[in-house]
Amino acid sequence: MERDVSVASAAQIVRALRSRGHDVTAVDAERGPLSDSDEAATLGKQINKEPPPRVKGAAMPRVIGELAGRGYDVVVLALHGGTGEDGTVQALLDVHGLTYTGSGRLASAVAWDKAVSKQLFRGAGVPTPDWLLAPADAETVERELGFPVIVKPSGQGSTVGLTLVEAASELAAAIEFAGQFDRDVLIEAFIAGRELTVGVLEGKPLAVGEIIPAHGGIFDYEAKYQPGGAVETFPADVSADIAAAVQRLGCAAHAALKLDDYSRVDFRLDADGALWCLEANTLPGMSAGSLLPQSAAAAGIPFDELCERICKAALARGR
Repeated sequence: MERDVSVASAAQIVRALRSRGHDVTAVDAERGPLSDSDEAATLGKQINKEPPPRVKGAAMPRVIGELAGRGYDVVVLALHGGTGEDGTVQALLDVHGLTYTGSGRLASAVAWDKAVSKQLFRGAGVPTPDWLLAPADAETVERELGFPVIVKPSGQGSTVGLTLVEAASELAAAIEFAGQFDRDVLIEAFIAGRELTVGVLEGKPLAVGEIIPAHGGIFDYEAKYQPGGAVETFPADVSADIAAAVQRLGCAAHAALKLDDYSRVDFRLDADGALWCLEANTLPGMSAGSLLPQSAAAAGIPFDELCERICKAALARGR
């Protein structure tokens, strides 16, 4: 899991829900429910520039088992990456009959696998860049996709393991690097253009935003989580027609993956005005400055209300 990002989301969700009068217990996926002192020490940490070592979540079956029977109304998931987002935790929660926020186990697993989700996007009429799965030699990539390409793990988040490959000589190293994070490696045609994103809440689109990385053209891990790493504008400075198209396609991508109460869907807008769906995020970052909360705020939904609505939506489904 992407622990630093998860902790940052959890810290602000806890404060937001308490501000609305809810009784909230912070839970560490490795340790279980936290005491007041442990909560203060854990949730006060900052996000480092480099992705943290992966946490395998070996303790999660025990921790989730401990939550059962405690009378909690809903488990609010602030887990990003790996077993927190790929359907594993969702399946464990289902086994124990616990209600949780976000999408179910199957939708989470499908959205986590970028190659599978891209096939579903195409089936739903949502344009997505052409791709290949490794192994693929440079000649094949040149013929099928052309350079530059994006090489990334098929199952991973926060652009961990991602490389922009501009020449054939760089391909093998990029595939090897991505392969450290997932057994399946995606080689995707690079779409030059503007990066747009839209939140989806209870089946309806929120405001469209634009992300402009401060250095280079890739919205990488450092650009996402370090101050000054990118300029994020909500609502995006695009025409009404483009904004409406992003919202429509965002909802179509959300529906194609059978996602539940909320998500964030990312796009590229090329020089010809065409939109290309990159991925859908089932558990996007949930600090107040993260993209989904900014998308909601620009649509008139403050952060504390967003957190509460996500919880109420999960309760209404009554898993």
